[in-house]
Amino acid sequence: MPAFAQDKPQTAAEKGADDSNQFPPLPDDKSVDQTVQIAGRTIRYKATVGTIPVRDDKGNEIGQVVYTAYTVPGGGADRPVTFAFNGGPGASSVYLNMGAIGPKRVPFGDQGDSPSDAPVTTDNPNSWLDFTDLVFIDPIGTGFSRSLVDPDETKKHFYANDPDIEYLSKVVFDWLVKEERLRSPKYLVGESYGGYRVPRIAHELQSQIGVGVNGMVLVSPYLDPASGAGSTALSPLPWMVDLPSMAAAHLEREGRLTPEAMAQVEAYTRGQFATDLLQGRSDPAAVARLVDRVTELTGLDRNLVAKMGGRVDAGTYLREVHRAEGKIGSVYDSNVTGFDPFPWAAQQQSNDPLLETLIAPTTSAMVDFVTRVVGWKTTARYHALSYAVNQAWDRGQPDDAPVQDLRKAIANDPKMAVMIAHGWDDLSCPFFASRLIVDQMPSFGMAQRVKLDVYPGGHMFYSRPDSGARFRADAKALYGR
Repeated sequence: MPAFAQDKPQTAAEKGADDSNQFPPLPDDKSVDQTVQIAGRTIRYKATVGTIPVRDDKGNEIGQVVYTAYTVPGGGADRPVTFAFNGGPGASSVYLNMGAIGPKRVPFGDQGDSPSDAPVTTDNPNSWLDFTDLVFIDPIGTGFSRSLVDPDETKKHFYANDPDIEYLSKVVFDWLVKEERLRSPKYLVGESYGGYRVPRIAHELQSQIGVGVNGMVLVSPYLDPASGAGSTALSPLPWMVDLPSMAAAHLEREGRLTPEAMAQVEAYTRGQFATDLLQGRSDPAAVARLVDRVTELTGLDRNLVAKMGGRVDAGTYLREVHRAEGKIGSVYDSNVTGFDPFPWAAQQQSNDPLLETLIAPTTSAMVDFVTRVVGWKTTARYHALSYAVNQAWDRGQPDDAPVQDLRKAIANDPKMAVMIAHGWDDLSCPFFASRLIVDQMPSFGMAQRVKLDVYPGGHMFYSRPDSGARFRADAKALYGR
């Protein structure tokens, strides 16, 4: 964040951080008893909204993390507890909570969902609550969680890769101590940038705080920033990573998406596609092969693909593949579309169509649940997705720290189970990046130590009932339940 002179107006992010010190105190922890129907059973559980303080090295309280926990009474010491994190950076945990694995859900993330849809929750048949307690953690600046220090200190302590891992790991430990759950099996779930967080939190807990983690589930994870677009002009990886997801979306539109069809796409991407890319214009026959095959796989106009030399970026694909309909695809699921408000502009001038539809229902549903159902009364603003946090984030130098920490955590604990889950159509965190990463890992003594599952759908594939059900079944097997 650039420095501003004293006489210049504050940014919204700075104003928000200053105002946090003027807010009234957050309420005391509050719980309410609820029930949910899962797999033909009635599960009785306690829903709790609570706060965990974050302190600096001198013991001063510098932040307050708000969490939502769902616990089944009488589970005993062998009842697992799962800590869930979303990504962004700047996203609250509401998407995993009320979309994927929590006991209640609100529809979002699928074609046809609208910001004005009633934010009414129903029982989530794909919830994991029947086999694990669930704790959804909102990092500072998201949900109701807030910093108590000035903007510079906030960025230093909360809005950077390493400090984020350190304080969130301590929050997990503090919850375990507070609720007397240190003997329970412990699992971590992270979506998107949460998938960057979770392997690093697991290793931090394991090696620095002294808490073993039994397993991890990485949902559409942002695992290796260094492999993405712009990492190096010479690398074929960005083009390799994106192409299979574009092909999957095309196959789905034609009703031909199957694991067998995608196995052929992946084989081509690893083989002839990569070879022809590296040949470049020194081999006109390679360029022609590349253009023909990419045109076939994506469904784009051949002249466009030829102009791009077979190197189709995600932004171009999302605008062009639905242009005849006057629509634009979402980077999170390229087959979820919205009308392009500026179709004749040279570049996209609107926000992602999927993101635009989910902020309203998720925010309204979560605030209604917290304030009306649980009775945790506050007038503070709830941030389902904070662009201010995302813009203030210090990302440092892109590297593969989460992959390194994932390897270390697995190597340290032969009993740890890991599952990576993706949607075929996701272009924000494409599944093929994880495929390549997993295939470069050692076996750690057994086959599929890191299990990769890919489902119909996109970044939030769990919004599709069938994919959500398969995801639940695969996770339940990972937990050994």
